[in-house]
Amino acid sequence: MPHEPDREHPMTSPTRGTSSLPDDADGDLLREKCGVFGVFGHSDATAFTALGLHALQHRGQEAAGIVSFDGQHFHSERRMGLVGDHFTKANIIERLAGDSAIGHCRYATTGDTILRNVQPLYADLAGGGIAVCHNGNLTNGLTLRRQLIRDGAICQSTSDTEVILHLVARSSKARLVDKFIEALSQIEGAYSLVALTNKKLIGARDPLGIRPLVLGDLDGTPILASETCALDIIGARYVREIENGEVVVISRDGIESYKPFPPQRARPCIFEYIYFARPDSVVGGKSVYEVRKRMGAELASEQAVPADVVVPVPDSGVPAAIGYSQASGIPFELGIIRNHYVGRTFIEPTQQIRALGVRLKHSANRSQITGKRIILIDDSLVRGTTSARIVQMIREAGAKEVHMRIVSPPITHPDYYGIDMPSKENLLASQMTRDEMRRFIGADTLEFLSVDGIYRAMGHKQRDAAAPQYTDHYFTGEYPTPLTDMAAAERDEHLSLLAETG
Repeated sequence: MPHEPDREHPMTSPTRGTSSLPDDADGDLLREKCGVFGVFGHSDATAFTALGLHALQHRGQEAAGIVSFDGQHFHSERRMGLVGDHFTKANIIERLAGDSAIGHCRYATTGDTILRNVQPLYADLAGGGIAVCHNGNLTNGLTLRRQLIRDGAICQSTSDTEVILHLVARSSKARLVDKFIEALSQIEGAYSLVALTNKKLIGARDPLGIRPLVLGDLDGTPILASETCALDIIGARYVREIENGEVVVISRDGIESYKPFPPQRARPCIFEYIYFARPDSVVGGKSVYEVRKRMGAELASEQAVPADVVVPVPDSGVPAAIGYSQASGIPFELGIIRNHYVGRTFIEPTQQIRALGVRLKHSANRSQITGKRIILIDDSLVRGTTSARIVQMIREAGAKEVHMRIVSPPITHPDYYGIDMPSKENLLASQMTRDEMRRFIGADTLEFLSVDGIYRAMGHKQRDAAAPQYTDHYFTGEYPTPLTDMAAAERDEHLSLLAETG
């Protein structure tokens, strides 16, 4: 077993009265999120992994972990909180000995926010140890987990990633890569996986390529990462994306590629471009920053309104607001200033303080707002509570008019692939008309970018209804994979209701 401290650290989850305030007290922000990173065959593997996770911190701020291998033993360090709070300390880095390592930063979408769910998860198998970290969500994870437990499996976490370890362990295949592939053949949903064994670093991407994964190179050392920004921070060269449905196996002998699944057209998550990926990353060969600017330009073309200034809701709305400004000719100004130091606060997050959450994070720049007609640009509208508070803040700063423009279509359906999107009942656009939403947030007008507008910004004429180019069910209701767990839950609920009614 790898070395690992037997303790849980203070939690930073917004769900359990903690030492930090969440980005939004009402959970009105989209969170995916997880980031994965791996290095094979470098003396500074652990340090590079910590740096890579730091670059991927935007993908998950609840917890982080690293597993390394020194040629004889695996070493594991997992912590609640930010990467920089723990993995910049020399004593922790020194305990993670070895020239190969994998790491994970986490925002929980399945499993509780507790130390035993923090990844990478490690297990001793018949052929040796294996550690796995996962970005995404399995849509049959609960179904598989229940079957495994019925068959005698003992689960140490509530994470769907542990299901993958059990499936690998139970495979009758001789080679580990074949065990891994057999396990993947049984899971459904979205995943980018990075695994470390005593001889190999393995990367895998789901058959639709919903979640991202890239291959890099640092002077001959192979790197796996969720985004190219994690390669940039260590000076690694981007090589290529791991293809949808591909499994790459990295060893001392080189890199092998396997494509064990029937070929399918890739359908990456469109929200990587709208919100999740860092603007300086390249995803699917496209600059995220440039795509967001084009989305803003499309929004200006579709939803023009007379105004004096274009103001982004920082930080994710900035590139789109620049695009909107350039396309419309309306000046761009930083009418909202973001405080980047509210991740940890000395103030206990009481209900009264939670009500001030938006003001702790965002402040109105009155000199650019007072007496002006404002176009507010934001990436998405989920529950609407944050938008309502920001609109109120802009009005109190003296805005003459407030026009909200959203750089995505209305979110009408929940997500089951790793985005912490509320149930349909908590999605504003699924419960209200456009005008009701406008009144709810208090804006003079409210408009969204169309689905085809998103696709035009991505370089397509329009959405291909017969074969959509991206995963976009949040707007369209067209889920790209079976939702086995959801179907089982609905069946169980139906049977329960039948039993109650006799």
